[in-house]
Amino acid sequence: MRPRKLLGGQRTCVWIAAAGSSTPELAYETSDLLLEAPNWSADSAHLVLNGDGRLWRLDLAEGSPELVEIPLHGVPPINNDHVLSPDGSHVFLSGMDGHLYRAPLGGGSGTRLTEDDGLLHFLHGVSPDGETLAYVAIPRDSKGAGGRLALMPAEGGPSRLVDTGAGHVDGPEYSPDGAWIHLNTEAFASAPGHAQLARLPAAGGPLERLVVSDTVDWFPHLSPDGRFATYVAFPPGTLGHPENVHVEVRLVATDAWERPLRTFPLFGGQGTLNVSSWAPDSRRFAFVSYPMADR
Repeated sequence: MRPRKLLGGQRTCVWIAAAGSSTPELAYETSDLLLEAPNWSADSAHLVLNGDGRLWRLDLAEGSPELVEIPLHGVPPINNDHVLSPDGSHVFLSGMDGHLYRAPLGGGSGTRLTEDDGLLHFLHGVSPDGETLAYVAIPRDSKGAGGRLALMPAEGGPSRLVDTGAGHVDGPEYSPDGAWIHLNTEAFASAPGHAQLARLPAAGGPLERLVVSDTVDWFPHLSPDGRFATYVAFPPGTLGHPENVHVEVRLVATDAWERPLRTFPLFGGQGTLNVSSWAPDSRRFAFVSYPMADR
């Protein structure tokens, strides 16, 4: 795995949308660095993104946003699967070596959490009490194998696989009350790669489909108050969650997943909304597009 780069004539655009508005605000734009997967800080002052295998802080001071690298030691290059601890003091990271790490959000030495168990580990969720990580486990030596839902202690230790039936799963994330794990799954697939949104009880139980759609739907993220959710809709027939395609970021109410409140069409996909990017006040969320100069 290697860090993604911008194509010639391409730029990174970081957007902030309000739950009550159909017009997002451009928070930051650059043609020098491909940034991905914003997390919103606990104090609402900045976004945390990855780019070029490193972690960055985008300060959201009005009129003069500033991008600053967060120095991490003992952590290999990272990908776009990273989440903040509930208290905002640490960040959990997915390294490009296939392991999970924990590091102080202000910078410092990181600690590897996962064992050499023959799996690649892709982090997506942390329980509201900060004690459990939810991630996707994929065999290292099995090309094309589907992802499995796995849970492990946030301080490190043995993990366990959770039965979600047949089909690849991805993007597991806890609900704000800790009762559910939301994810995308091919368990209901009508065609290869046809990911759909679902949830299952965090304590274990069957999958519950949240919406039936023709699109390929990835990465459900609930707002901190549990009222709203965002996800990325890829075109029908898409395999996986590729980069540089036309997608929609959709905003829904969690009591009516089938009726989007807002849709934000953009050129992006991979990196746009891989992790939760909701602000603590549940009124705003961030996402990323990657427009080309000729589009």
